[in-house]
Amino acid sequence: MAEAPLSLPTLSRRTALGLMASGLAACILGGNRALSATPDPALARLAAPWITPPLLPPIREQDALLAIAHVGPVSDGGWSTVHNEAVAAVRAAFPRLRTVWVENVPYSADATRLLRQFVAEGANLVLATADYGDFLMDVASKAPDVAFVQCNSTRLARNASWYYVAQWYPCYILGVAAGLLSRTGQIGYIASFPLPSVYASANAYLLGARSVQPDATVRVVSINAWFDPQASLSAATALANSGCDVLCGIMDEAGYLRLAQERGLWAIMSNNDERAYGPDAYLSSVVYDFRQHYVDQVRARLEGRWTPMPCFLPLGAGADRDAWGARVPESVRRQADAVRSRILGGWSPFTGPIHDHRGRLRVPADETMDDLALYQWHWAVDGVLGLE
Repeated sequence: MAEAPLSLPTLSRRTALGLMASGLAACILGGNRALSATPDPALARLAAPWITPPLLPPIREQDALLAIAHVGPVSDGGWSTVHNEAVAAVRAAFPRLRTVWVENVPYSADATRLLRQFVAEGANLVLATADYGDFLMDVASKAPDVAFVQCNSTRLARNASWYYVAQWYPCYILGVAAGLLSRTGQIGYIASFPLPSVYASANAYLLGARSVQPDATVRVVSINAWFDPQASLSAATALANSGCDVLCGIMDEAGYLRLAQERGLWAIMSNNDERAYGPDAYLSSVVYDFRQHYVDQVRARLEGRWTPMPCFLPLGAGADRDAWGARVPESVRRQADAVRSRILGGWSPFTGPIHDHRGRLRVPADETMDDLALYQWHWAVDGVLGLE
């Protein structure tokens, strides 16, 4: 195994942000049943026009090169660290595979130059930990023998696909816990940008909280950045001062957990276990695991079975809650985990009626939002304040 970093100037940390009958998509959809689950019908329909023979040919492990474009530093303790752990799992599974990687890849023409460099180096599979849009798709269109996979995208091509985590389920579960623990009924949410991933997260927290505290609200402050510790702390302070006694968000910056520790509040984190920064305030975290997905993508590419089938890594096999904080009461744990068990059993909490923040009915009674609709969520539910 050979592994080497490539160089690129450090700029921004994170940017805004039909399976074939002859083979299975390289997408983990449940447990450790790699490549064995039935694909999501909506995603299969999206991919069908792009899954056409011939597939990319197989390649020997010792001849293959995997390239990774990290949106942030792999030492961030959150999003990029978790992705880097997945790369380590790939190296363990395929010890003769060569890998190259770059950190802090910006959403700019620098990304195009980097991706072209990957192709010039001989990459057979490129994994990007964020959506690089046209910067990636333009390179993919000129490198038809290279497979490209990017996180949190919507773009498909014959040699390009995407994946994401079904984070709305653990957010709902932790929203239940937040609703049980909040004395004021006000939950503060530190947002990055008004993106579908933010809407889905904030909305899920609110719906979970309202399932146990019907008058609960989620107050949102957007900082217009994926990593700005000072802005994040200022937003958290403003939310706490307004009466929010549970803080949550979508970034992996621990400042608001420290604030919660100092002020006797609760905090729900994102991406990784961060309890060390505020053990008394730590409720839990929405955590991600990309290891099996990365291994499956590489294996399918090596074996000549890779297809541009997008997927959502589900609850329990890619997205989940972290272990409960030490001070979370047993009764709260049991009630929230009962909801988790129901979701794992096939129940969806995203069933109507659901109204938006202007009172309009968006999801009628007895209709359920599927994962693709949740992934594309672009409106705030009733009770989410400050997210337009």
